[in-house]
Amino acid sequence: MAETKYIFVTGGVVSSLGKGIISSSIGKLLQARGYNITIQKFDPYINIDPGTLNPYEHGECYVTVDGMETDLDLGHYERFTDIQTTKANSLTTGRIYKAVIDKERHGDYLGKTIQVIPHITDEIKRNVKLLGKQNKYDFVITEIGGTVGDIESLPFLESIRQLMWELGDNALCVHLTYIPYLKAADELKTKPTQHSVKELQSVGIQPDILVLRTEKHLGDGMLRKVASFCNVDFDCVVQSEDLPSIYEVPVNMQAQGLDTVILKKMKLPVGETPALGPWRKFLERRKKAVKEVNIGLVGKYDLQDAYKSIRESLSQAGTYNDYKTVITFINSENLTEDTVAEKLKGMDGVVICPGFGQRGIEGKIVAAHYTRTHDIPTFGICLGMQMMVVEFARNVLGYADANSREMDEKTKHNVIDIMEEQKNITNMGGTMRLGSYECVLKQGSRTFDIYKKEHIQERHRHRYEFNNDYQKEYEKAGMLCVGRNPESELIEIVEIPGLKWYIGTQFHPEYQSTVLNPHPLFVDFVKTAIANKKD
Repeated sequence: MAETKYIFVTGGVVSSLGKGIISSSIGKLLQARGYNITIQKFDPYINIDPGTLNPYEHGECYVTVDGMETDLDLGHYERFTDIQTTKANSLTTGRIYKAVIDKERHGDYLGKTIQVIPHITDEIKRNVKLLGKQNKYDFVITEIGGTVGDIESLPFLESIRQLMWELGDNALCVHLTYIPYLKAADELKTKPTQHSVKELQSVGIQPDILVLRTEKHLGDGMLRKVASFCNVDFDCVVQSEDLPSIYEVPVNMQAQGLDTVILKKMKLPVGETPALGPWRKFLERRKKAVKEVNIGLVGKYDLQDAYKSIRESLSQAGTYNDYKTVITFINSENLTEDTVAEKLKGMDGVVICPGFGQRGIEGKIVAAHYTRTHDIPTFGICLGMQMMVVEFARNVLGYADANSREMDEKTKHNVIDIMEEQKNITNMGGTMRLGSYECVLKQGSRTFDIYKKEHIQERHRHRYEFNNDYQKEYEKAGMLCVGRNPESELIEIVEIPGLKWYIGTQFHPEYQSTVLNPHPLFVDFVKTAIANKKD
């Protein structure tokens, strides 16, 4: 394709309708037709990135290969399409304003008064077009966070208005909105959608396609009504009903011809409808997986989205083992030696979750002790791995005061220590060890057998590390250091080979698990949990 096409995905009525899932589904469908696509997210908040945001408000912080802390929707983009996102795929109001202010301080705008229009909007437009030009994508799908009508979103919407005018047939807008069901009246209501579209039209954007989120099926009469009131062609109104799995959305969108109308609108040949063979096989396997394996998530954030990528990775791994993964959240703040047996009862495997800070860590240590001594398959990720290391030091090496420097700066046995290059850093945002780093696996280890290769690349997000001064003691006592970074010598993986499955990773493998390429560590962990269940 000679020119890059741009698709803008906006949302109305309420947030959390699933713009990220719709954007990912559009990407998947166009990708299946042979197009080279990418998806970017614009978030209206003024933070530079979500790295310092509370997971209770925004869910997990996703990390790209090049070390950008981003919104969790980028995880959806990668899981659906198997593309690798980068810094260019995530922009916030904060980054846009910082870029403009930096240029102003540098003298790029000498003599000019810096304003939202044209300077902020030009910077937004530049970032949209740059992604397409530099990488020669056929399609750039841009999701706008928040909802139409938010004051924070106005510069992004103005930028879209300008781009759609400038790009003509090479740009279109997909607007996701909501059709509420009033139970008392037993009626579906289109008025919120009408108001949402009117709000979008008031800033100069006429949506080309409407996706209607709904709990109940919408008849043709209602779809025609929406099309008529909102100036949209009937075949450009599709519905997104509640489905058992988010992975069914692309198939549902394809069945309603969403990708077809996009191609027609952009004056591109439609051709045959792709079979989506591997994707449909995954869904079929998922439906047939009725036996259950129970996995406990030990963490401190009692919110589903806080561990989104871990949950999805476990779910995918269950499917590829022909089991349904049933995940139970276990709040580590409530775990003590007296309660741990009851809280972990019935769990076939346990994941000790990542996180930061003091709250809930003693519960993670208690969980690691219980699963180690009762030989329950255990997967520790980042802070989870570190707490497995601390537990081993306290209960096997005999260092009762062992801890991480993050939790106790004065501990005499700092088995987890701050990384050398982190010691003089004062800024909190974007300063951790972030992104993809190489790890060399020890041949003969359980982890090596799982990956089936010596050199791997995994993504990180941490400031603290295993203290190599204690390595010999750990290995002598039975916890082996089986993965390390070849340049820094940082220990990346620990395992206890005598147990069914007791592995901790300093990195976040959940960031690389996708629908069609599940992560081998998660697949093998769930496989072992299933065997443990049978035992």
